[in-house]
Amino acid sequence: MRISLIGFGKMGQEIYKIAEREKIIVSSIIDPHHQKATCSGITHQSLKNTDVAIDFTHPDTILENIEKAAKEKVNLVIGTTGWLDILPKVEKIVKKNHIGLIYGSNFSIGVHLFWQILEEASKKFNLFPQYDIFGHEFHHNKKADSPSGTAQKSAQIILKNIKRKKTLQTNILNRPPKPNELHFTSTRGGYIPGTHSIYFDSEADTLEITHQARSRAGFALGAIQCAKWIKGKTGLYTIEDYIKELFN
Repeated sequence: MRISLIGFGKMGQEIYKIAEREKIIVSSIIDPHHQKATCSGITHQSLKNTDVAIDFTHPDTILENIEKAAKEKVNLVIGTTGWLDILPKVEKIVKKNHIGLIYGSNFSIGVHLFWQILEEASKKFNLFPQYDIFGHEFHHNKKADSPSGTAQKSAQIILKNIKRKKTLQTNILNRPPKPNELHFTSTRGGYIPGTHSIYFDSEADTLEITHQARSRAGFALGAIQCAKWIKGKTGLYTIEDYIKELFN
């Protein structure tokens, strides 16, 4: 399989290392700002002989990147977050150009296991109103979006299963949170790859569920696995579609 890397920041470099280990050919590295890039932009030449392009760039450029890759009939793995407001436009591009695209807020298998545990825990704690629920996430100081896509997905799992929590509140509060608010906060600083914690807290005790990424290797491996999976497919998929097939 041949892949192109759109963006050669920390994630792109990690994917490159995993690709080498997996004997996957990196046919091009597309980045206008990195000296090791083979191309500065997405063109016919830069995507020639590419089966799947993997994009970890920025939400401001994602629509243009998808349009250009789709024009070249190249399937895509989108690891960039913070762009789901344009999902209907992306769906039209995918359908019009008959390509395959898989996207997700997190490509770590461990995070998906974390979400499954959170789903079951939330159902149980829904029965015990003495427990309050809240969350916090940490990421490095270069992350462009806040809260993270992983935090938002975690919050949706809680809101679906904890009936006393009705709304998500991610802002700094200058007041006590309302009983029906799920307060999920964020910190951006240092070099943290990503840590997400959910707390079920009562006067008597606290139960904490945490996923802590030690490096970007887990995300990179997941992106490579999704690239193998999306090769030759058409349609719009989420990483949950891949995970569901994996667990089945």
